[in-house]
Amino acid sequence: MAQKKNKQKERQIGKPIEQKKHLINPKYKNYTWTIIIIIILLIFFIINNTRTTPGQGPYPPNYDQKAAQERLQK
Repeated sequence: MAQKKNKQKERQIGKPIEQKKHLINPKYKNYTWTIIIIIILLIFFIINNTRTTPGQGPYPPNYDQKAAQERLQK
């Protein structure tokens, strides 16, 4: 007897789904994010350390300077 070959084709309903084109190659995605984070942290570090510190302000009310100096000498 002859056997019938039944090939069932997958039937696609609707439009074919197009593959998204990646902005960054997925192979290098982790490397790029790591480099971006390090650069941002480096910028914040440089900005934080190049500022000038404010001058010394007045002492708070009821501050006893003599008592503070005695505590430091002990």
